[in-house]
Amino acid sequence: ENKEEFWALKDVSFEVKQGECIGIIGRNEAGKSTLLKILSRITEPTTGRIKIRGRVASLLEVGTGFHPELTGRENIFLNGSILGMSRAEIKANFDEIVDFAEVEKFLDTPVKFYSSGMYVRLAFAVAAHLEPEILIVDEVLAVGDAAFQKKCLGKMGDVAEKEGRTVLFVSHNMGTILNICPKAVLLVNGQKMMDGESSQVINKYLKSGQENTGEVIWKDWNTAPGNNKVRLHAVRIVSSDMVTSNIEIQEDLYIEIEFWNFEPNLKIWTSIHLLDKMSVCVLASMNAHSANLVVDQWFGKSYPTGLYRTICKLPGNFLNEGMYSINAFILSNSLNLSSPISIEVRVDEVISFNVHDTGEMRKEYTGGWIGVVRPKLAWQTNFLDPLQIVNFVEMI
Repeated sequence: ENKEEFWALKDVSFEVKQGECIGIIGRNEAGKSTLLKILSRITEPTTGRIKIRGRVASLLEVGTGFHPELTGRENIFLNGSILGMSRAEIKANFDEIVDFAEVEKFLDTPVKFYSSGMYVRLAFAVAAHLEPEILIVDEVLAVGDAAFQKKCLGKMGDVAEKEGRTVLFVSHNMGTILNICPKAVLLVNGQKMMDGESSQVINKYLKSGQENTGEVIWKDWNTAPGNNKVRLHAVRIVSSDMVTSNIEIQEDLYIEIEFWNFEPNLKIWTSIHLLDKMSVCVLASMNAHSANLVVDQWFGKSYPTGLYRTICKLPGNFLNEGMYSINAFILSNSLNLSSPISIEVRVDEVISFNVHDTGEMRKEYTGGWIGVVRPKLAWQTNFLDPLQIVNFVEMI
């Protein structure tokens, strides 16, 4: 039997000094989460060693270290104990944790009844306020509203700058990394490609994704992203009737998602998030009735088992020049409209493409345009009345 050796991480070596805030970036399956698990002592490295001086608090998943049957109050003390804090230390920070997490009304409710937002607010508050020397955070800020995300980023900045503690932060959002992490490490296929100043590392990361051919295909449904209901078959970018990752700014752009449906009578939606080069979401769209200019012929119908292709059109002269990527989603529920919609498939940054302008606008304006979108809008100037120059001079 042939066995293939796979290294999630190999020969990754770097040093983090006290008080530094380091961003860890890389595409999906680059080894980021594995690295954090090893640093958090959840996973033992096969070879090599890690030297850590100080107490480590890890926030790798929502509610790490929480017991669902215990209340919010009890979990604060439990989590603090796991982090090696004394009861006195936890008590000293208790009010600040509750205030930051905004869960005062539900302190004595078991956390299994918390929403995902409440769960992550409390988890982050505990990890950030119980004063570990090293804080390890894995993209948890995606949960919670914009105001809370901003508060978390502010707290992480304070932890590193004002309190002199060390922060390791994994994120797909390059703008966030640039704002709070002076240094970054880039992982590619389990190996360190580069470390250094965030701006330079991010630039390398963005350029490394430009070889995309404009199409990703999973030929074998057994290994394709998804589950026993739905699996992805392909995601591609089409422009001028060609599969491509280089789009002329004036050309229409088509995002095609192909998927297998294995369950009869399933109600299916496809959805995309379009991200800019800093991984900021430019727009979200799905083939729902209210979100479409043209109603999808399969909207609201029962999908027989089989292979489907759904296409979303982005008009020309809409996006600005630059690099973009696509998050692809397949959602479903049964034909019973009261049942919840669930995400069956989600693949982040599944495909990327470049929009560039070599046309007419380069003759009129040669600088880079500001903004994410660059639509052609209707402008009109009318001549209303000749100016009476003589009278105007007399007025002056």
